[in-house]
Amino acid sequence: MPLYEHVLIARQDLSNTQAEGLIEHFSTVLADNGGTVKESEYWGVRTLAYKINKNRKGHYAFLRTDAPSAAVQEMERLARLHDDVMRVLTIKVDAHQEGPSIQMQKRDERDSRDRGPRRDRDDRGGERRDRDDRGDRGGDRGGERREERN
Repeated sequence: MPLYEHVLIARQDLSNTQAEGLIEHFSTVLADNGGTVKESEYWGVRTLAYKINKNRKGHYAFLRTDAPSAAVQEMERLARLHDDVMRVLTIKVDAHQEGPSIQMQKRDERDSRDRGPRRDRDDRGGERRDRDDRGDRGGDRGGERREERN
């Protein structure tokens, strides 16, 4: 059977459990039509690039499936009819990648970063300066020092 990857975007006002329930619903639709879901991931609520149906955010879900084309067409048809689903993208692939998707890998990298105090050096390799290290700026905004005349 052909291999597919699907991304679903659901409305932002759903709860996480409702969004994950949509994954289960469409997984059973595929299974009922002779397909199998190899892996599913819930990517969470993400900001959309543009408004879709007056929504700025959406729940993203990712499915890797092994299903006949008729099962995929039925799943897409039901997803387009479902009120909570805003967009569906299906891509036919030659082989599924092992491990988590790129989006989940990025999330793991963000979570594993050190969130401790700031570093002692800036990004260019130089020493970081605090605001107190700026020195005396003269106190006026004109750029020149004015001399007082008696």
